[in-house]
Amino acid sequence: MNRENVKYLKLLKQNYASSQSVIREIINLSAITNLPKGTEFFLSDIHGEYEAFLHIMNNCSGVIKEKVDLIFTDTLSEFDRQELCTLIYYPREKMTMLAETGKIDAGWYSMTLNYLIMLARLLSQKYTRSKVRKALPEDYAYIIDELLHAQKNEDTNKVSYHRHILQTIIDLEDADEFIIALSALIKRLAVDHLHLVGDVFDRGGQADRIMDLLMKYHSMDIEWGNHDILWMGAVCGNDACICNVIRNNLKYGNIEILENGYGISLRPLIIFGMNKYGISDGIQAALAAIKVMLFKVEGQLIKKHPEYEMDSRLLLEHINLDRGSVTIDGVETALKTTLFPTLDMNDPYKLTDEEEEILLKLRRSFVSGQRLNKHIKFLYDKGSMYNVYNRNLIYHGCVPVDEKGTFDMLSIEGKYYHGKALFDICDKKARAAYTDNPSMDDVDFMWFLWGGEKSPLCGRMVKTFERDYVEDKSFWKEPSNPYYSRYYDESFCSQILHEFGLYDVHSHIINGHTPVHAVDGENPVRANGRLFVIDGGFCRAMNKTTGIAGYTLIFNSHGLRLKAHTPFTSVEDALINNTDIRSESEVIEKETYRMFVKDTDIGKQILEDIADLKMLLENYRTL
Repeated sequence: MNRENVKYLKLLKQNYASSQSVIREIINLSAITNLPKGTEFFLSDIHGEYEAFLHIMNNCSGVIKEKVDLIFTDTLSEFDRQELCTLIYYPREKMTMLAETGKIDAGWYSMTLNYLIMLARLLSQKYTRSKVRKALPEDYAYIIDELLHAQKNEDTNKVSYHRHILQTIIDLEDADEFIIALSALIKRLAVDHLHLVGDVFDRGGQADRIMDLLMKYHSMDIEWGNHDILWMGAVCGNDACICNVIRNNLKYGNIEILENGYGISLRPLIIFGMNKYGISDGIQAALAAIKVMLFKVEGQLIKKHPEYEMDSRLLLEHINLDRGSVTIDGVETALKTTLFPTLDMNDPYKLTDEEEEILLKLRRSFVSGQRLNKHIKFLYDKGSMYNVYNRNLIYHGCVPVDEKGTFDMLSIEGKYYHGKALFDICDKKARAAYTDNPSMDDVDFMWFLWGGEKSPLCGRMVKTFERDYVEDKSFWKEPSNPYYSRYYDESFCSQILHEFGLYDVHSHIINGHTPVHAVDGENPVRANGRLFVIDGGFCRAMNKTTGIAGYTLIFNSHGLRLKAHTPFTSVEDALINNTDIRSESEVIEKETYRMFVKDTDIGKQILEDIADLKMLLENYRTL
């Protein structure tokens, strides 16, 4: 036995002081590896739509309703089953509503508690008793543990004991809180792990509430989206990211998240815009002012970093105010406005003193905001550019390629990167930007990640200037990286999977970022099932364009299921009418055998631990 193994066994002995303790742990770990794998839930592109996100989390992408139907189809009507689902989704609100209409009494409590225990018992079967105990709400842990593990064939005394527990809860008027606790447990057991494939932030105005909810979630990871990185860059102090965040929220009428959610005052910007641009509407005045500031600071970054290869975005210098036009790629076209009071055509990317002062105040607010920093730190702690998890490759945007489908090169700090190496260096620089003393190069790079054509989080030419200022909509089209035309090809997707070390025939790419236009017959399954586009489609503005509210993906022990969702109405409608996000489920890939914990990444680590423990056991027996 080599020296390293001897040292390692000595360390193991500190935790397992006898051969019997080693045997117990081997038995325990072996049992865990033979349980069915937990359910993974893939969700993407929430875009600040809090109510729709809350509902899809509460109904676990339709899993709760499936289990309710499985157990109660023969005993409960469709209405009663949906009523039970709504109670699980929103227990406190639903019970308040039922109580106001006189529908709650001792009989209702007794019946409902039994239904919830039956459902929780079913969902707990794929977990160890130890893991279920850890998931139990602290105040009711012992009671729920007793009730969950009651057996149908128990003697009369035991059945009476369990019935007495429930009756005591009702008599003590604690049934409401117990129902709330059971509902939380059911949702906790329905999904073992959440993958959030980018873009918490954007058009919807309540991303802050979504972040509060995510921070309480039991097990999750985040693959950063371009809109997430934009906010992250703003908190790192990147002026171009700050201007983009403000412009986006002003455009979509979401100033509440800035001012009320994160304490970022827009008052100086509004006053400046009204005075300088002569616009009486404060929001429109602020929007006019921030757009010009945005294109100035973006121009400064593009000139500072020629390696970004974004000179085509230097458009302020091509404005002709006398003619009311701008020249783009050698073509002159009309502007929507010639109102550029702070633009110096001799130095078009220079901020005025007033603009500098306003941007300084905004930067301080973003960098020092306590709640915002709490949320951004969570994005850093739980997030990354990509994730390889249980043989799947997960990322938000694209793997940049050239017209031939070859991984495209990007120069970063004098070296060229492509494929996985590009993702890794982007991840490294994004993290370096959120440190106490970051380099300006890393902070600048956050804006490139947001909008660079070769950024893995973007992958298109962002034409914000044209959309804001150019009349002719033919200039608005944003050319995408060839990745988005090639990812229908199975060999291309296999090439990407191999680049990230995945050679299993059951490996897949899970992709967000681009809405699937189901209304036009577009399919989220690409490359013969090697790639799935699961843009959640929560953004209300996109529902008419896509025809649905997007897709989610479920990966359980039986295989992969893609779920297409109808748009969400409101929590109020759900409570009153038991309306749900209807979810059509399609089995994409069925496992040839049921997948167990031993087949997962965690399981592989457990098997390694078992091997180590067997070595330790052998060492004990030879002493």
